Amino acid sequence: MKNSNSLPDILIVGCGDIGVRVAQLEKQAGRKVSGLVRSEEGAERLLGHGIEPVMGTLDDLTSLNDLPTGGKLIYYFAPPTGGGPFDSRMRSFCQAVDAGLLPDKVVYMSTSGVYGDCGGEWVTEETPLNPQTSRAQRRVDAETTLQEWGREHSVPVVILRVTGIYGPGRLPLARIQQGHPVLREAESPPTNRIHADDLAVVCVKAAEKAADGDIFNVSDGQPGTMTQYFNLVSGLLDLPLLPQVDMEEAKRVMNPIMLSYLTETRRMDNRKMIDQLGVTLRYPNLAAGLKNVVAQLDKPNMGYFGSIGH
Repeated sequence: MKNSNSLPDILIVGCGDIGVRVAQLEKQAGRKVSGLVRSEEGAERLLGHGIEPVMGTLDDLTSLNDLPTGGKLIYYFAPPTGGGPFDSRMRSFCQAVDAGLLPDKVVYMSTSGVYGDCGGEWVTEETPLNPQTSRAQRRVDAETTLQEWGREHSVPVVILRVTGIYGPGRLPLARIQQGHPVLREAESPPTNRIHADDLAVVCVKAAEKAADGDIFNVSDGQPGTMTQYFNLVSGLLDLPLLPQVDMEEAKRVMNPIMLSYLTETRRMDNRKMIDQLGVTLRYPNLAAGLKNVVAQLDKPNMGYFGSIGH
């Protein structure tokens, strides 16, 4: 094993929940970790986790003039901005990296949404991309932009196509408490998930073991339905099960984002992730993962998560 002093320092671009989890793992390995933040409040948050803040924002290229990328391992977790098919933030990042300060490697967290609707079929990393929403198109643009930049500058790039993330603070509790309906089980299509802690481990393993150009589907490999998911959460928290509606009613009462999770269906094959990265999932299925999450819940301060996921 390499001496920790010989390992590159870390810069996390988009240092939210997953970024902090990855930072803790890297710090345990003896690495110095910094994170890009846009505000003093964000800087204080990172300092509280032992992460050195770097001030700047991907939405203002001039703020990135001194981005400290030289020789570092970059985890890029920043989501695109809304609107249009292009990821302006990824383009700003690539433009901001000085040719004399190239990073050691970039690990980019993309989304399984880039595959589009696969009719419930199993999806491998060889499945053609077919983004059918603007947010998925932005992710494809980010992947393509980063890969082209990496080839031009001889910087290794690794892509992680991540499914719906769940974990502490990432449960759909507000939706359950408000009584929003779910699709009836008989019509509910397959969806895919990964526990936040397992995702952080996959990110670190990808940084350590993946080669330039590698792409990995990131999932626990055990697809379930959205309705199953909501029912499991409700049952573990002793909350009433949500009312179920058919697809025609769902189209009338559900918001477009929720509907997209029900109309784009696929089953994510995670064998490459398991075999090539040597990952042993701590939470190999939703039941095991949710028990862990619920055990950590402080019920008066139950959290809500934003990514229901594919």
